[in-house]
Amino acid sequence: MKPGSLALALLLATVPVPLASASMAAGSLPQIGDASVKPVTAPYGPAEGAQQAVDAAFALARQTGRRVLLDFGANWCPDCRIFAGVLTQPDVAPWIEKNFVVVPINVNRDKNAPRNGERYNSNADIARKYGVVIEAIPAVLVFTPDGQLVNRDDALVLGDARSLTPQAMINQLDKWAPPS
Repeated sequence: MKPGSLALALLLATVPVPLASASMAAGSLPQIGDASVKPVTAPYGPAEGAQQAVDAAFALARQTGRRVLLDFGANWCPDCRIFAGVLTQPDVAPWIEKNFVVVPINVNRDKNAPRNGERYNSNADIARKYGVVIEAIPAVLVFTPDGQLVNRDDALVLGDARSLTPQAMINQLDKWAPPS
């Protein structure tokens, strides 16, 4: 070994190397740890047309074998925007695309509704169709391509995105991803 090569090798061994990269295989679980995530400014489009988007997602899922991920939220919700930011991370997006057909669903909110009642005034009927009442957002429902709900009891597990690491969110999504 040339003089200084050992020192260079030791120095390079201490340099942090990202565990995931944009060139990572789409099937590998991204490893981004607690990387900083930029919240998406407006991840939810207009409330209108959500059911058509859900129908199209199921049609695509049946063709591709991916699962359908319905992301119920609103643009005013910080946790919703952070969750959307994780989904769009360059190291995460290819994995999401390989495993899920994502439908962001704008639910808005009725500020005058009682706290113990249904507070969301747009598209909550989509969740109710599957026996789920949206009590907080973000709420995530994951389905097999044939419409079987995978995470009925865990729909709100990603709801406090501000207190979760990006990796914790990815690890949870991996539990709902199609089997490899």
